[in-house]
Amino acid sequence: MEDPQFTVLLTDPSPGGPAALKAVRAVTGLSLWHSRQLLNGAPVTAREAIPFATAAEAAGRLRQAGVPAAIRCDWCRRTLPDDGTPVGPGPCTSRAWPTAHCQANSLTTCDCEWCTAYGPLPGHTTP
Repeated sequence: MEDPQFTVLLTDPSPGGPAALKAVRAVTGLSLWHSRQLLNGAPVTAREAIPFATAAEAAGRLRQAGVPAAIRCDWCRRTLPDDGTPVGPGPCTSRAWPTAHCQANSLTTCDCEWCTAYGPLPGHTTP
Protein backbone atom coordinates (compact mmCIF):
# COMPACT_ATOMS: atom_id res chain seq x y z
CA MET A 1 0.00 0.00 0.00
CA GLU A 2 1.34 3.41 -0.93
CA ASP A 3 2.08 5.88 1.89
CA PRO A 4 0.52 9.35 1.78
CA GLN A 5 2.74 12.28 0.97
CA PHE A 6 2.93 15.49 2.97
CA THR A 7 3.44 19.18 2.21
CA VAL A 8 5.33 21.68 4.37
CA LEU A 9 3.76 25.13 4.35
CA LEU A 10 5.08 28.49 5.48
CA THR A 11 1.92 29.80 7.10
CA ASP A 12 2.72 33.46 7.85
CA PRO A 13 5.27 35.99 6.66
CA SER A 14 8.41 35.93 8.76
CA PRO A 15 10.84 38.74 9.55
CA GLY A 16 13.47 36.64 7.77
CA GLY A 17 16.45 37.01 10.05
CA PRO A 18 19.63 35.06 9.36
CA ALA A 19 18.40 31.96 11.23
CA ALA A 20 15.11 31.93 9.31
CA LEU A 21 16.83 32.33 5.94
CA LYS A 22 19.31 29.59 6.79
CA ALA A 23 16.48 27.23 7.81
CA VAL A 24 14.48 27.89 4.63
CA ARG A 25 17.58 27.35 2.49
CA ALA A 26 18.35 24.08 4.28
CA VAL A 27 14.79 22.78 3.91
CA THR A 28 14.17 23.88 0.32
CA GLY A 29 17.63 23.97 -1.25
CA LEU A 30 16.81 27.38 -2.74
CA SER A 31 19.14 30.35 -3.08
CA LEU A 32 19.24 33.13 -0.52
CA TRP A 33 17.14 35.40 -2.76
CA HIS A 34 14.47 32.75 -3.39
CA SER A 35 14.42 31.86 0.31
CA ARG A 36 13.71 35.50 1.16
CA GLN A 37 10.93 35.53 -1.47
CA LEU A 38 9.34 32.50 0.20
CA LEU A 39 9.53 34.07 3.64
CA ASN A 40 7.97 37.31 2.40
CA GLY A 41 5.31 35.57 0.30
CA ALA A 42 3.75 33.33 2.95
CA PRO A 43 1.42 31.53 3.03
CA VAL A 44 3.29 29.41 0.51
CA THR A 45 4.42 25.83 -0.04
CA ALA A 46 8.02 25.11 0.98
CA ARG A 47 8.19 21.35 0.15
CA GLU A 48 5.72 19.03 -1.57
CA ALA A 49 5.10 15.30 -1.82
CA ILE A 50 7.56 14.18 0.83
CA PRO A 51 7.27 11.39 3.44
CA PHE A 52 5.88 12.24 6.88
CA ALA A 53 9.23 11.89 8.67
CA THR A 54 10.91 14.30 6.25
CA ALA A 55 8.03 16.78 6.54
CA ALA A 56 8.10 16.66 10.35
CA GLU A 57 11.87 17.24 10.38
CA ALA A 58 11.59 20.17 7.93
CA ALA A 59 8.72 21.83 9.81
CA GLY A 60 10.56 21.38 13.11
CA ARG A 61 13.69 23.01 11.72
CA LEU A 62 11.67 25.95 10.37
CA ARG A 63 9.77 26.43 13.63
CA GLN A 64 12.99 26.29 15.62
CA ALA A 65 14.28 29.20 13.52
CA GLY A 66 11.10 31.20 14.17
CA VAL A 67 9.42 30.51 10.83
CA PRO A 68 5.69 29.69 11.15
CA ALA A 69 5.32 26.30 9.43
CA ALA A 70 2.66 23.61 9.12
CA ILE A 71 2.40 20.08 7.72
CA ARG A 72 -0.54 19.09 5.51
CA CYS A 73 -1.44 15.57 4.43
CA ASP A 74 -1.73 15.49 0.64
CA TRP A 75 -4.41 12.80 0.78
CA CYS A 76 -6.82 13.99 3.45
CA ARG A 77 -5.85 17.69 3.10
CA ARG A 78 -5.78 18.08 6.89
CA THR A 79 -3.15 20.20 8.61
CA LEU A 80 -1.37 18.72 11.60
CA PRO A 81 -1.20 20.84 14.77
CA ASP A 82 2.04 22.74 15.44
CA ASP A 83 2.86 20.63 18.48
CA GLY A 84 3.24 17.55 16.25
CA THR A 85 0.27 15.68 17.66
CA PRO A 86 -1.93 13.92 15.13
CA VAL A 87 -5.29 15.41 14.17
CA GLY A 88 -8.50 13.70 15.19
CA PRO A 89 -9.76 10.61 13.40
CA GLY A 90 -12.11 12.63 11.18
CA PRO A 91 -12.69 11.45 7.66
CA CYS A 92 -9.69 10.94 5.46
CA THR A 93 -10.63 11.75 1.89
CA SER A 94 -8.27 9.25 0.33
CA ARG A 95 -10.03 6.58 -1.69
CA ALA A 96 -7.06 4.21 -1.44
CA TRP A 97 -5.98 4.74 2.15
CA PRO A 98 -8.18 3.71 5.11
CA THR A 99 -8.64 6.50 7.67
CA ALA A 100 -6.79 4.51 10.34
CA HIS A 101 -3.70 4.32 8.11
CA CYS A 102 -3.40 8.04 7.52
CA GLN A 103 -0.41 9.29 9.50
CA ALA A 104 -2.20 12.58 10.08
CA ASN A 105 -4.79 11.05 12.40
CA SER A 106 -4.77 9.78 15.95
CA LEU A 107 -6.25 6.30 15.42
CA THR A 108 -4.17 3.39 16.68
CA THR A 109 -6.46 0.48 15.84
CA CYS A 110 -7.66 -0.75 12.49
CA ASP A 111 -9.88 -3.60 11.33
CA CYS A 112 -9.55 -3.07 7.58
CA GLU A 113 -9.10 -6.02 5.22
CA TRP A 114 -5.39 -5.32 4.71
CA CYS A 115 -4.58 -5.27 8.45
CA THR A 116 -6.70 -8.36 9.02
CA ALA A 117 -4.92 -10.26 6.23
CA TYR A 118 -1.33 -9.04 6.68
CA GLY A 119 -1.20 -7.75 10.24
CA PRO A 120 -1.34 -4.18 11.53
CA LEU A 121 0.86 -1.39 10.29
CA PRO A 122 3.63 -0.19 12.64
CA GLY A 123 2.06 1.73 15.52
CA HIS A 124 -1.37 0.14 14.99
CA THR A 125 -3.11 -2.81 16.59
CA THR A 126 -6.11 -4.80 15.43
CA PRO A 127 -9.17 -4.65 17.70
